[in-house]
Amino acid sequence: MSTENYVFPRGFVWGTATASYQIEGAWKEDGKGQSIWDTFAHTPGKIHQDENGDIATDHYHRFLEDVQLMSQMNCKAYRFSISWARIFPEGSGRVNEAGLKFYDKLVDALLAVGIQPFITLYHWDLPQALQDRGGWVNRETAGYFADYAACVVRRLGDRVKHWITINEPWVAANHGYVEGEHAPGIKDKKAGLAAGHHLLLGHALALQAIRGIDPKAEVGIALSLSPTEAASADVNDVAAANADWERNGKWFLDPLFSGCYPPIIFDENGGVDAIPVLPNDMALISQTIDFLGVNYYFRTVRGAAGKVEKIPGSEYTDMGWEVHPLSLRNLLNKINNDYRLPTVYVTENGCALTDQLTETNHVHDLKRIKFIHDHLVELRRAMRDGVSVRGYFVWSLMDNFEWSFGTSKRFGLIYVDYANQKRYIKDSGYWYASVVQRNEVHK
Repeated sequence: MSTENYVFPRGFVWGTATASYQIEGAWKEDGKGQSIWDTFAHTPGKIHQDENGDIATDHYHRFLEDVQLMSQMNCKAYRFSISWARIFPEGSGRVNEAGLKFYDKLVDALLAVGIQPFITLYHWDLPQALQDRGGWVNRETAGYFADYAACVVRRLGDRVKHWITINEPWVAANHGYVEGEHAPGIKDKKAGLAAGHHLLLGHALALQAIRGIDPKAEVGIALSLSPTEAASADVNDVAAANADWERNGKWFLDPLFSGCYPPIIFDENGGVDAIPVLPNDMALISQTIDFLGVNYYFRTVRGAAGKVEKIPGSEYTDMGWEVHPLSLRNLLNKINNDYRLPTVYVTENGCALTDQLTETNHVHDLKRIKFIHDHLVELRRAMRDGVSVRGYFVWSLMDNFEWSFGTSKRFGLIYVDYANQKRYIKDSGYWYASVVQRNEVHK
Protein backbone atom coordinates (compact mmCIF):
# COMPACT_ATOMS: atom_id res chain seq x y z
CA MET A 1 0.00 0.00 0.00
CA SER A 2 1.22 3.48 -0.86
CA THR A 3 2.16 5.73 2.06
CA GLU A 4 1.62 8.94 0.10
CA ASN A 5 0.38 11.85 2.23
CA TYR A 6 -2.42 14.08 1.00
CA VAL A 7 -1.61 17.38 2.64
CA PHE A 8 -4.24 20.12 2.49
CA PRO A 9 -3.40 23.80 2.05
CA ARG A 10 -2.96 26.09 5.02
CA GLY A 11 -6.31 27.61 5.90
CA PHE A 12 -8.35 24.71 4.52
CA VAL A 13 -11.66 24.71 6.42
CA TRP A 14 -12.52 21.52 8.30
CA GLY A 15 -16.08 21.34 9.55
CA THR A 16 -19.21 19.41 10.31
CA ALA A 17 -22.80 20.18 9.35
CA THR A 18 -26.38 19.95 10.67
CA ALA A 19 -29.83 21.38 9.96
CA SER A 20 -32.21 23.09 12.36
CA TYR A 21 -35.23 20.78 12.16
CA GLN A 22 -33.04 17.70 12.40
CA ILE A 23 -31.40 18.61 15.70
CA GLU A 24 -32.96 21.55 17.54
CA GLY A 25 -36.23 20.22 18.93
CA ALA A 26 -38.04 22.84 21.05
CA TRP A 27 -40.56 22.88 18.23
CA LYS A 28 -42.95 25.34 19.86
CA GLU A 29 -40.85 26.94 22.59
CA ASP A 30 -39.96 30.59 23.08
CA GLY A 31 -42.35 31.91 20.46
CA LYS A 32 -41.32 29.67 17.56
CA GLY A 33 -43.93 29.26 14.84
CA GLN A 34 -44.83 26.01 13.13
CA SER A 35 -42.86 24.90 10.05
CA ILE A 36 -43.91 22.66 7.19
CA TRP A 37 -41.80 19.90 8.72
CA ASP A 38 -43.68 20.20 12.02
CA THR A 39 -46.90 19.74 10.05
CA PHE A 40 -45.57 16.95 7.83
CA ALA A 41 -43.98 14.97 10.66
CA HIS A 42 -47.20 15.11 12.68
CA THR A 43 -49.13 13.62 9.77
CA PRO A 44 -49.59 9.86 10.36
CA GLY A 45 -47.74 7.65 7.90
CA LYS A 46 -45.28 10.27 6.62
CA ILE A 47 -42.29 9.42 8.86
CA HIS A 48 -40.71 6.09 9.81
CA GLN A 49 -42.60 4.76 12.85
CA ASP A 50 -44.48 8.09 12.99
CA GLU A 51 -41.53 9.82 14.63
CA ASN A 52 -41.13 13.59 14.58
CA GLY A 53 -38.61 16.34 15.30
CA ASP A 54 -40.35 17.79 18.34
CA ILE A 55 -37.29 16.95 20.44
CA ALA A 56 -34.83 15.63 17.81
CA THR A 57 -31.43 15.75 19.57
CA ASP A 58 -32.50 18.60 21.86
CA HIS A 59 -29.75 20.86 20.51
CA TYR A 60 -31.79 23.93 21.46
CA HIS A 61 -31.14 23.14 25.12
CA ARG A 62 -27.82 21.30 24.75
CA PHE A 63 -25.95 23.48 22.26
CA LEU A 64 -23.18 24.35 24.73
CA GLU A 65 -22.40 20.66 25.20
CA ASP A 66 -22.47 20.14 21.44
CA VAL A 67 -20.08 23.04 20.83
CA GLN A 68 -17.64 21.53 23.31
CA LEU A 69 -17.84 18.19 21.50
CA MET A 70 -17.04 19.98 18.23
CA SER A 71 -14.06 21.56 19.91
CA GLN A 72 -12.89 18.13 21.13
CA MET A 73 -12.99 16.97 17.50
CA ASN A 74 -10.85 19.95 16.42
CA CYS A 75 -13.59 21.29 14.14
CA LYS A 76 -12.65 24.64 12.67
CA ALA A 77 -16.08 25.40 11.22
CA TYR A 78 -19.68 24.48 11.88
CA ARG A 79 -22.36 24.66 9.22
CA PHE A 80 -25.82 24.94 10.74
CA SER A 81 -29.15 26.33 9.61
CA ILE A 82 -31.49 28.90 11.06
CA SER A 83 -35.11 27.98 11.70
CA TRP A 84 -37.05 30.61 9.73
CA ALA A 85 -40.15 30.03 11.89
CA ARG A 86 -38.10 30.65 15.03
CA ILE A 87 -37.34 34.17 13.75
CA PHE A 88 -40.62 34.94 11.95
CA PRO A 89 -43.36 32.77 13.51
CA GLU A 90 -45.79 33.87 10.78
CA GLY A 91 -43.12 33.78 8.06
CA SER A 92 -43.02 37.58 7.80
CA GLY A 93 -43.95 40.63 9.83
CA ARG A 94 -43.39 40.19 13.57
CA VAL A 95 -39.85 39.25 14.62
CA ASN A 96 -39.40 36.82 17.51
CA GLU A 97 -36.58 38.23 19.61
CA ALA A 98 -36.16 34.98 21.57
CA GLY A 99 -35.29 33.16 18.35
CA LEU A 100 -32.59 35.64 17.45
CA LYS A 101 -31.17 35.42 20.97
CA PHE A 102 -30.75 31.64 20.64
CA TYR A 103 -28.60 32.03 17.54
CA ASP A 104 -26.72 34.91 19.18
CA LYS A 105 -25.72 32.55 21.97
CA LEU A 106 -24.81 29.74 19.58
CA VAL A 107 -22.60 31.97 17.42
CA ASP A 108 -20.86 33.41 20.47
CA ALA A 109 -20.24 29.93 21.89
CA LEU A 110 -18.69 28.80 18.60
CA LEU A 111 -16.43 31.81 18.28
CA ALA A 112 -15.31 31.42 21.91
CA VAL A 113 -13.66 28.09 20.99
CA GLY A 114 -12.37 29.20 17.59
CA ILE A 115 -15.04 27.64 15.37
CA GLN A 116 -16.23 29.61 12.32
CA PRO A 117 -20.00 29.69 11.82
CA PHE A 118 -21.23 28.88 8.30
CA ILE A 119 -24.94 29.66 8.36
CA THR A 120 -27.53 28.16 6.04
CA LEU A 121 -30.61 30.35 5.90
CA TYR A 122 -32.98 27.76 4.44
CA HIS A 123 -32.72 24.03 5.03
CA TRP A 124 -36.28 23.08 4.04
CA ASP A 125 -38.28 24.17 7.12
CA LEU A 126 -40.53 26.86 5.60
CA PRO A 127 -42.90 28.53 8.07
CA GLN A 128 -46.29 26.83 7.78
CA ALA A 129 -47.94 30.26 7.60
CA LEU A 130 -46.21 30.84 4.26
CA GLN A 131 -47.12 27.38 3.02
CA ASP A 132 -50.73 28.27 3.75
CA ARG A 133 -50.25 31.08 1.21
CA GLY A 134 -48.83 28.75 -1.44
CA GLY A 135 -45.31 28.07 -0.16
CA TRP A 136 -42.57 28.19 -2.79
CA VAL A 137 -45.16 27.96 -5.57
CA ASN A 138 -46.09 31.52 -4.57
CA ARG A 139 -43.58 34.02 -5.98
CA GLU A 140 -44.04 36.26 -2.94
CA THR A 141 -42.25 33.68 -0.77
CA ALA A 142 -38.96 34.64 -2.44
CA GLY A 143 -39.41 38.21 -1.24
CA TYR A 144 -40.27 37.11 2.29
CA PHE A 145 -37.14 34.98 2.26
CA ALA A 146 -35.01 38.01 1.40
CA ASP A 147 -36.61 39.96 4.27
CA TYR A 148 -35.85 37.11 6.66
CA ALA A 149 -32.27 36.87 5.40
CA ALA A 150 -31.77 40.59 5.94
CA CYS A 151 -33.09 40.36 9.49
CA VAL A 152 -30.73 37.53 10.41
CA VAL A 153 -27.69 39.15 8.78
CA ARG A 154 -28.33 42.46 10.54
CA ARG A 155 -28.29 40.57 13.83
CA LEU A 156 -25.43 38.13 13.27
CA GLY A 157 -23.42 39.66 10.42
CA ASP A 158 -20.97 41.37 12.75
CA ARG A 159 -19.70 37.89 13.69
CA VAL A 160 -20.72 35.63 10.77
CA LYS A 161 -19.07 36.04 7.38
CA HIS A 162 -20.15 32.90 5.49
CA TRP A 163 -23.76 32.52 4.40
CA ILE A 164 -25.48 29.77 2.42
CA THR A 165 -28.83 30.98 1.12
CA ILE A 166 -30.59 27.73 0.17
CA ASN A 167 -29.66 24.12 0.85
CA GLU A 168 -30.36 21.68 -1.99
CA PRO A 169 -33.14 23.44 -3.91
CA TRP A 170 -33.49 20.35 -6.13
CA VAL A 171 -34.45 18.25 -3.12
CA ALA A 172 -36.79 20.93 -1.76
CA ALA A 173 -38.55 21.23 -5.12
CA ASN A 174 -38.50 17.58 -6.26
CA HIS A 175 -39.03 15.73 -2.99
CA GLY A 176 -41.33 18.36 -1.50
CA TYR A 177 -43.48 19.30 -4.49
CA VAL A 178 -43.09 16.56 -7.14
CA GLU A 179 -42.56 13.26 -5.30
CA GLY A 180 -44.24 14.31 -2.07
CA GLU A 181 -41.71 12.41 0.08
CA HIS A 182 -40.75 15.55 2.02
CA ALA A 183 -42.70 18.47 3.41
CA PRO A 184 -45.05 19.91 2.26
CA GLY A 185 -45.88 16.55 0.66
CA ILE A 186 -47.26 17.78 -2.68
CA LYS A 187 -47.23 15.61 -5.82
CA ASP A 188 -47.49 18.03 -8.74
CA LYS A 189 -44.75 18.42 -11.36
CA LYS A 190 -45.94 21.90 -12.34
CA ALA A 191 -45.82 23.00 -8.71
CA GLY A 192 -42.32 21.53 -8.40
CA LEU A 193 -41.03 23.51 -11.36
CA ALA A 194 -42.52 26.73 -9.98
CA ALA A 195 -41.11 25.99 -6.53
CA GLY A 196 -37.65 25.36 -7.99
CA HIS A 197 -37.69 28.69 -9.82
CA HIS A 198 -38.86 30.62 -6.79
CA LEU A 199 -36.24 28.95 -4.60
CA LEU A 200 -33.60 30.25 -7.04
CA LEU A 201 -35.26 33.66 -7.07
CA GLY A 202 -35.27 33.65 -3.26
CA HIS A 203 -31.56 32.85 -3.34
CA ALA A 204 -30.96 35.79 -5.67
CA LEU A 205 -32.98 38.28 -3.64
CA ALA A 206 -31.36 37.12 -0.40
CA LEU A 207 -27.93 37.46 -2.03
CA GLN A 208 -28.72 41.09 -2.86
CA ALA A 209 -30.09 41.74 0.62
CA ILE A 210 -27.03 40.28 2.35
CA ARG A 211 -24.59 42.22 0.21
CA GLY A 212 -26.57 45.39 0.82
CA ILE A 213 -26.01 44.97 4.54
CA ASP A 214 -22.48 43.52 4.53
CA PRO A 215 -20.57 43.90 1.24
CA LYS A 216 -17.73 41.83 2.70
CA ALA A 217 -19.91 38.80 3.44
CA GLU A 218 -19.21 35.61 1.50
CA VAL A 219 -22.46 34.26 0.11
CA GLY A 220 -23.16 31.01 -1.73
CA ILE A 221 -25.69 28.25 -2.27
CA ALA A 222 -25.44 24.48 -1.61
CA LEU A 223 -26.52 22.04 -4.33
CA SER A 224 -27.07 18.30 -4.08
CA LEU A 225 -25.09 16.88 -6.98
CA SER A 226 -25.14 13.21 -7.85
CA PRO A 227 -23.32 12.47 -11.10
CA THR A 228 -25.09 10.06 -13.43
CA GLU A 229 -23.11 7.46 -15.34
CA ALA A 230 -24.34 5.21 -18.13
CA ALA A 231 -24.80 1.53 -17.33
CA SER A 232 -22.90 0.69 -20.55
CA ALA A 233 -21.32 2.30 -23.59
CA ASP A 234 -24.53 1.74 -25.55
CA VAL A 235 -25.68 5.03 -27.10
CA ASN A 236 -29.14 4.67 -25.54
CA ASP A 237 -27.69 4.20 -22.06
CA VAL A 238 -25.40 7.18 -22.54
CA ALA A 239 -28.32 9.33 -23.73
CA ALA A 240 -30.40 8.29 -20.72
CA ALA A 241 -27.59 9.13 -18.30
CA ASN A 242 -27.01 12.53 -19.90
CA ALA A 243 -30.72 13.33 -19.74
CA ASP A 244 -30.78 12.36 -16.06
CA TRP A 245 -27.93 14.78 -15.31
CA GLU A 246 -29.77 17.56 -17.14
CA ARG A 247 -32.95 16.97 -15.14
CA ASN A 248 -31.12 16.97 -11.84
CA GLY A 249 -27.72 18.68 -11.74
CA LYS A 250 -28.17 21.09 -14.64
CA TRP A 251 -31.69 22.09 -13.53
CA PHE A 252 -30.02 24.32 -10.94
CA LEU A 253 -26.43 24.66 -12.18
CA ASP A 254 -27.42 26.17 -15.52
CA PRO A 255 -29.57 29.01 -14.12
CA LEU A 256 -26.92 29.90 -11.54
CA PHE A 257 -23.93 29.89 -13.90
CA SER A 258 -25.38 30.25 -17.40
CA GLY A 259 -28.52 32.29 -16.79
CA CYS A 260 -30.88 29.77 -18.41
CA TYR A 261 -32.59 26.45 -17.80
CA PRO A 262 -31.48 23.35 -19.72
CA PRO A 263 -33.79 22.76 -22.73
CA ILE A 264 -34.89 19.35 -21.44
CA ILE A 265 -36.81 21.02 -18.61
CA PHE A 266 -39.04 22.76 -21.15
CA ASP A 267 -39.10 19.92 -23.68
CA GLU A 268 -40.41 17.41 -21.15
CA ASN A 269 -42.87 19.72 -19.41
CA GLY A 270 -44.91 21.49 -22.05
CA GLY A 271 -42.64 24.19 -23.40
CA VAL A 272 -41.62 27.68 -22.34
CA ASP A 273 -44.55 28.11 -19.96
CA ALA A 274 -43.37 25.21 -17.79
CA ILE A 275 -41.53 27.61 -15.49
CA PRO A 276 -42.98 31.01 -14.43
CA VAL A 277 -39.98 33.09 -15.51
CA LEU A 278 -40.50 36.86 -15.53
CA PRO A 279 -38.26 39.46 -17.23
CA ASN A 280 -34.95 39.93 -15.38
CA ASP A 281 -35.38 36.75 -13.30
CA MET A 282 -32.51 34.90 -14.94
CA ALA A 283 -30.17 37.88 -14.66
CA LEU A 284 -30.95 38.03 -10.95
CA ILE A 285 -30.48 34.29 -10.46
CA SER A 286 -27.14 34.22 -12.29
CA GLN A 287 -25.54 36.95 -10.18
CA THR A 288 -21.99 36.06 -9.20
CA ILE A 289 -21.75 34.12 -5.95
CA ASP A 290 -18.71 33.91 -3.70
CA PHE A 291 -18.75 30.14 -3.39
CA LEU A 292 -20.63 27.02 -4.40
CA GLY A 293 -21.47 24.40 -1.81
CA VAL A 294 -21.40 20.85 -3.18
CA ASN A 295 -23.27 18.14 -1.30
CA TYR A 296 -22.08 14.76 -2.57
CA TYR A 297 -23.02 11.30 -1.30
CA PHE A 298 -23.19 8.85 -4.22
CA ARG A 299 -23.28 8.41 -7.98
CA THR A 300 -26.23 7.12 -10.00
CA VAL A 301 -25.77 4.49 -12.71
CA ARG A 302 -28.67 4.45 -15.14
CA GLY A 303 -29.61 2.44 -18.22
CA ALA A 304 -31.76 3.35 -21.22
CA ALA A 305 -34.91 1.95 -19.61
CA GLY A 306 -34.51 4.53 -16.85
CA LYS A 307 -33.67 1.93 -14.23
CA VAL A 308 -31.02 2.77 -11.62
CA GLU A 309 -28.53 -0.08 -11.73
CA LYS A 310 -26.95 -1.76 -8.71
CA ILE A 311 -23.26 -2.39 -9.33
CA PRO A 312 -22.00 -5.90 -8.51
CA GLY A 313 -19.16 -5.72 -6.02
CA SER A 314 -19.93 -2.17 -4.88
CA GLU A 315 -20.50 -1.31 -1.26
CA TYR A 316 -23.73 0.43 -0.23
CA THR A 317 -24.56 2.47 2.85
CA ASP A 318 -27.54 2.03 5.17
CA MET A 319 -29.41 4.44 2.85
CA GLY A 320 -28.83 2.12 -0.10
CA TRP A 321 -26.39 4.60 -1.67
CA GLU A 322 -23.32 3.33 -3.48
CA VAL A 323 -19.95 4.19 -1.95
CA HIS A 324 -17.96 5.65 -4.84
CA PRO A 325 -15.31 8.21 -3.80
CA LEU A 326 -13.88 8.60 -7.31
CA SER A 327 -17.17 10.15 -8.41
CA LEU A 328 -16.54 13.08 -6.07
CA ARG A 329 -13.36 13.89 -7.97
CA ASN A 330 -15.06 13.30 -11.32
CA LEU A 331 -18.00 15.49 -10.33
CA LEU A 332 -15.82 18.38 -9.19
CA ASN A 333 -13.77 18.24 -12.38
CA LYS A 334 -16.88 18.05 -14.55
CA ILE A 335 -18.61 21.10 -13.10
CA ASN A 336 -15.30 22.98 -12.99
CA ASN A 337 -14.87 22.33 -16.71
CA ASP A 338 -18.49 23.06 -17.62
CA TYR A 339 -18.91 26.31 -15.68
CA ARG A 340 -16.85 29.22 -14.41
CA LEU A 341 -16.98 28.16 -10.81
CA PRO A 342 -16.21 30.32 -7.82
CA THR A 343 -14.56 28.84 -4.73
CA VAL A 344 -16.04 25.46 -3.82
CA TYR A 345 -16.78 23.99 -0.40
CA VAL A 346 -17.85 20.37 -0.03
CA THR A 347 -20.69 21.31 2.29
CA GLU A 348 -21.96 17.76 2.90
CA ASN A 349 -20.39 14.33 2.60
CA GLY A 350 -20.96 11.34 4.82
CA CYS A 351 -22.67 7.98 5.21
CA ALA A 352 -25.40 6.29 7.21
CA LEU A 353 -24.32 3.09 8.92
CA THR A 354 -25.89 0.70 11.41
CA ASP A 355 -23.83 1.93 14.35
CA GLN A 356 -23.80 0.09 17.67
CA LEU A 357 -22.90 1.54 21.05
CA THR A 358 -20.77 -0.95 22.99
CA GLU A 359 -21.07 -1.70 26.69
CA THR A 360 -18.07 0.59 27.20
CA ASN A 361 -19.79 3.44 25.33
CA HIS A 362 -17.75 3.26 22.13
CA VAL A 363 -18.83 3.13 18.50
CA HIS A 364 -16.32 1.37 16.25
CA ASP A 365 -17.44 2.75 12.88
CA LEU A 366 -14.45 1.74 10.78
CA LYS A 367 -16.51 1.84 7.58
CA ARG A 368 -17.28 5.54 8.16
CA ILE A 369 -13.58 6.27 8.72
CA LYS A 370 -12.77 4.57 5.43
CA PHE A 371 -15.62 6.39 3.67
CA ILE A 372 -14.42 9.83 4.77
CA HIS A 373 -10.76 8.95 4.23
CA ASP A 374 -11.31 7.78 0.66
CA HIS A 375 -13.44 10.80 -0.21
CA LEU A 376 -10.81 13.15 1.20
CA VAL A 377 -8.16 11.49 -0.96
CA GLU A 378 -10.27 12.03 -4.09
CA LEU A 379 -11.09 15.58 -2.99
CA ARG A 380 -7.39 16.40 -2.66
CA ARG A 381 -6.76 14.90 -6.09
CA ALA A 382 -9.51 17.13 -7.54
CA MET A 383 -7.80 20.12 -5.95
CA ARG A 384 -4.55 19.08 -7.62
CA ASP A 385 -6.49 18.83 -10.88
CA GLY A 386 -7.27 22.52 -10.52
CA VAL A 387 -10.61 22.74 -8.67
CA SER A 388 -10.54 25.52 -6.08
CA VAL A 389 -11.87 23.73 -2.99
CA ARG A 390 -11.40 25.50 0.32
CA GLY A 391 -13.24 23.36 2.82
CA TYR A 392 -14.95 20.10 3.71
CA PHE A 393 -17.91 19.49 6.02
CA VAL A 394 -18.83 16.03 7.27
CA TRP A 395 -22.52 15.21 7.35
CA SER A 396 -23.26 15.04 10.12
CA LEU A 397 -21.98 16.35 13.41
CA MET A 398 -24.30 13.98 15.25
CA ASP A 399 -26.96 11.37 14.63
CA ASN A 400 -30.25 13.17 14.12
CA PHE A 401 -33.78 13.16 12.71
CA GLU A 402 -33.14 12.03 9.15
CA TRP A 403 -36.28 13.46 7.54
CA SER A 404 -38.75 10.76 6.42
CA PHE A 405 -36.45 8.09 7.89
CA GLY A 406 -36.80 9.53 11.39
CA THR A 407 -34.06 8.38 13.74
CA SER A 408 -33.50 5.09 11.90
CA LYS A 409 -30.46 6.33 9.93
CA ARG A 410 -27.27 7.38 11.70
CA PHE A 411 -24.88 9.73 9.87
CA GLY A 412 -23.12 11.33 12.84
CA LEU A 413 -19.56 11.54 14.05
CA ILE A 414 -21.29 11.62 17.43
CA TYR A 415 -23.62 8.84 18.55
CA VAL A 416 -26.87 10.01 20.16
CA ASP A 417 -28.72 7.73 22.56
CA TYR A 418 -32.25 8.97 21.89
CA ALA A 419 -33.57 7.45 25.12
CA ASN A 420 -31.58 9.86 27.27
CA GLN A 421 -29.96 12.27 24.74
CA LYS A 422 -26.47 11.30 25.83
CA ARG A 423 -23.75 11.93 23.26
CA TYR A 424 -20.70 9.74 22.53
CA ILE A 425 -17.97 10.62 20.04
CA LYS A 426 -17.56 7.71 17.63
CA ASP A 427 -14.21 6.37 16.50
CA SER A 428 -14.75 8.36 13.29
CA GLY A 429 -15.01 11.56 15.32
CA TYR A 430 -11.69 10.92 17.04
CA TRP A 431 -10.13 9.98 13.70
CA TYR A 432 -11.46 13.16 12.09
CA ALA A 433 -9.94 15.18 14.93
CA SER A 434 -6.54 13.69 14.12
CA VAL A 435 -6.95 14.49 10.41
CA VAL A 436 -7.76 18.12 11.20
CA GLN A 437 -4.82 18.36 13.56
CA ARG A 438 -2.41 17.03 10.91
CA ASN A 439 -4.22 18.74 8.00
CA GLU A 440 -3.58 15.63 5.91
CA VAL A 441 -4.70 12.10 5.18
CA HIS A 442 -2.47 9.13 4.43
CA LYS A 443 -3.12 6.79 1.55
